[in-house]
Amino acid sequence: MPAIAWSEIRSRAATFARDWAGETSERAEAQSFWNEFFAVFGVDRRRTGVRFEKAAQRFGKRAKGRIDVFWPGLLLAEHKSAGQSLDAAHTQATDYFEGLNDDELPRYIVVSDFQNFRIFDLEDGTEAELTLAELPKKTHLFGFIAGFQKVRIREEPEANIKAVQKLGELHDALKTDGYKGHALEVFLVRILFCLFADDTGLFSPKDSFLELLETTDEDGSDTGRLLAGLFQCLNQRRDARQKSLAETFAPFPYVNGKLFEERPDIPAFDSNMRALLLECCRLNWSSISPAIFGAMFQKIIELDAKDRRRQLGAHYTSEANILKVIRPLFLDELRAEFERIKHNKNALFEFHKKLPTLNFLDPACGCGNFLVITYRELRRLEADVLRAAEAFGAHIVGAFKQAVMVNVDQFHGIEIEEFPAQVAQVAMWLTDHQMNVEVGLAFGEPFDRLPLEKSANIRQGNALRLDWEAFVPPTKLNYILGNPPFVGKQLQSEDQKKDLAIATNNLKGIGVLDFVCGWYFKAAQYLSGSKEGFASGDKKQFADVRFGKQPRGIEDIFVSLDQQDSTAREHIRCAFVSTNSI
Repeated sequence: MPAIAWSEIRSRAATFARDWAGETSERAEAQSFWNEFFAVFGVDRRRTGVRFEKAAQRFGKRAKGRIDVFWPGLLLAEHKSAGQSLDAAHTQATDYFEGLNDDELPRYIVVSDFQNFRIFDLEDGTEAELTLAELPKKTHLFGFIAGFQKVRIREEPEANIKAVQKLGELHDALKTDGYKGHALEVFLVRILFCLFADDTGLFSPKDSFLELLETTDEDGSDTGRLLAGLFQCLNQRRDARQKSLAETFAPFPYVNGKLFEERPDIPAFDSNMRALLLECCRLNWSSISPAIFGAMFQKIIELDAKDRRRQLGAHYTSEANILKVIRPLFLDELRAEFERIKHNKNALFEFHKKLPTLNFLDPACGCGNFLVITYRELRRLEADVLRAAEAFGAHIVGAFKQAVMVNVDQFHGIEIEEFPAQVAQVAMWLTDHQMNVEVGLAFGEPFDRLPLEKSANIRQGNALRLDWEAFVPPTKLNYILGNPPFVGKQLQSEDQKKDLAIATNNLKGIGVLDFVCGWYFKAAQYLSGSKEGFASGDKKQFADVRFGKQPRGIEDIFVSLDQQDSTAREHIRCAFVSTNSI
């Protein structure tokens, strides 16, 4: 079933506002009011776990009170009769936090007296107010009810940690039972996609994946079979699906993007594995950051392979440090250009056309955190461009697929391991959907890109032995960025020493260099157009690969070329960062 359109929500909201225009009595009509209010957004409150009159301890009170409307983890609402204080209703709502578990605490508080609403976003610290009559024009303020909410990506919030631990437990249980290798990795990446899709509006209604799994037997005997059928349907257009499956899998769209194309063996489940999967489903995946989840999850599943992680250089770069690289590399300059031209119609439209032509390469991408953050920031810049374009009469609402031009296929990555490469691919799709939700909220219209027609170009392979120019032609690329692995000479494996020698064309003295220098040399080679990796025949130009101090004390590594050399590709910039030096 497709997500309910905002045009339909606004139509329902107009009917709702008209029907309830004269109501004043909380005691008589509050529950009917909220049942119909949720229906405006296509939400059946019984299916989502919303409860009326939940008993809960109040701060400073001996006796328990009752929460008028409670949606665990998302919403707490207090309802008053007309004329009563909404300030007092807000105080009463926050008093109930005393009697809630941490995982039940809501992000939003809503107070109402039938004719007025106040919405408090506890994560952002923001507040909005509207009247019942204004509801049809301001339905976007309640987008979180329909599953459309703006996600804030932060440094390893508790939600990420819980999600990693729980999915890690499922991984361990399956692996211990003998389900492992490529099949396990593909299966976990698909589950990861489904968990996000279930909480962010791609599967509609919300919690469709959870409810599907809840229909399976408690012993888990039919769970694997049901998942196999689901994965098959996600790879089929609706009109191509077997009719007998239509009702069971009706909420699930055609995804494509090759994510569900392969047919590896599906695991058999027992009661414990099924319970672990259901626990994963009950977490709020809309608050998980694709930028850091993949790297954290990789650490969890490799805890018994610490030496292998060091050999492969697996590591995690925080969002703050990624931003310190991409801002001076390109983002600050693009932002400054936007500010200069945003009031000039022709210049603004030309600037917008430039954004989807920019291409990025991370030649040590891991689970994709550099690519994810870069894509997110480019999409947010484009959203600002679209807002500015509205001032010149550009019609955005209803035309998103034409207006939003930045896409995941502008991003390229090389990763030596299969599982992180797969996670990077999915993380880009998930981030794309998060950005689609953001722009949909900004312009009051749901927006998704299903079926997935484009994907990030993630190549599994050894970056020091691959031909970067064959992977991404220099005429297409604009920026090289990332955090290649640092491994000292004494800690390098024999294969790594061979990789370094191959990458540097057996440069004399290479044996004393850190493993990361292979990436610097390959970048210099790419930027200069010289197989020697230098901007000229003089090998002293190797000094042009240098460490440079940045204003915030971070040691970034920039590849610099002799600008006088006619072969230098001056349109390409490169910046690497060392987390070891922050």
